[in-house]
Amino acid sequence: MSGSIPPLDKKAVRHAFTRAAQHYDAAAVLQREIADRLLTRLDYMRIAPARVLDLGCGTGYATVALARRYRQAQVIGLDLALSMTQAAQQRRAKQFPFGLGRYLSREHLVNADAESLPFADRSVDLIFSSLVLQWCDPDTVFRECRRVLRPGGLFLFTTFGPDTLKELRTAWRSVDPGLHVHEFLDMHDLGDALVRARFADPVMDVERLTLTYAQVPDVLRDLKAIGAHNAASARRSTLTGKTQFARFVQAYETFRASDGRLPASYETVFGHAWLPLVEKQAQTGGQAVISLEHLRRGRGEQ
Repeated sequence: MSGSIPPLDKKAVRHAFTRAAQHYDAAAVLQREIADRLLTRLDYMRIAPARVLDLGCGTGYATVALARRYRQAQVIGLDLALSMTQAAQQRRAKQFPFGLGRYLSREHLVNADAESLPFADRSVDLIFSSLVLQWCDPDTVFRECRRVLRPGGLFLFTTFGPDTLKELRTAWRSVDPGLHVHEFLDMHDLGDALVRARFADPVMDVERLTLTYAQVPDVLRDLKAIGAHNAASARRSTLTGKTQFARFVQAYETFRASDGRLPASYETVFGHAWLPLVEKQAQTGGQAVISLEHLRRGRGEQ
C-alpha cells in the first residue's frame, strides 16, 4: 500500500485493549462522539439491512445504537479483545431486567480478528466500523469486508489520519528518532485501498477534532485508558529515562494555547463505499451491468 504504516504487533494490540476494557468507557469521550457522527451518516443511506456487523465493537456502544436503529435486523458486534466483548455483553444485559438480555436482545457478540472474519461469503448487509482500521492492515480488512458483504451492501467506517496526535509525535521527535507514536494512513491511501478491493464509488472526507488537557501526563493517561498504545512491531522496547521524559514534556509544553490548555489533535477520516449490485453479466465482453438505483443510493440521492 502506498504510504503504508509500519507492521503492527497484533498481540500488543489485543493486550492493550484487553487491559483497557475495564476503564475504556470512562475515557472514551472522543470515541463516542465519532461513533455518533458516523451513526448520523446512516440517516442519508437508503438501506434496510437484515444483518449488521459492528466491526471492532469495543464495549458495544455502537452495537446497541445499531440494534435500536435497525429493529428488524440481527446485529453482530465483533472485537479482537475478549474483555471488550465481555464488557459489551454487560452493556447489553443492562438493557433488560432480570437477566433477560440473553433471550430478548438481537445483538450477538463475537471475539475475532477483523482481518479474518468468521462469517460466510455474502452474509452481511451493512458493516459499521468506528476507529478500528488504524489497528489493522486496511487492504486485508477491506478484502474481508468485501467477501462477507452481500451485493448492494454498505461498508461505513472511521479511522484516524496522519495529523492525529501531531503534538505528541513532534514532542517525542525532539527527544529521539524512535517510533513513540502510532502511525496513521492518509485518507487518499485508504480510498485507493477501497478501489483495489473493488468497492464502488468510495466517498472519503475528514473532520478535525481537538481535545485539551491541563497537563502532559493527562494526555498520556487518556491514551492508556482507551488502549491507544503504539503497536508497531518496531516500537521502542526499552523504558524512557527520566531525563528524556522531562525533555519530551518540555517540548509538548510549547503547544500550550493562550487559554492555558494543551491540545491533542485528531484527524478523523470518514469513509463509505457500496458493494456493486450486479444484476446480470453481459453476454459479450464480460461487462457487469449495475443498476441506476444502486448508483443513486450510493450517492445518497432520494
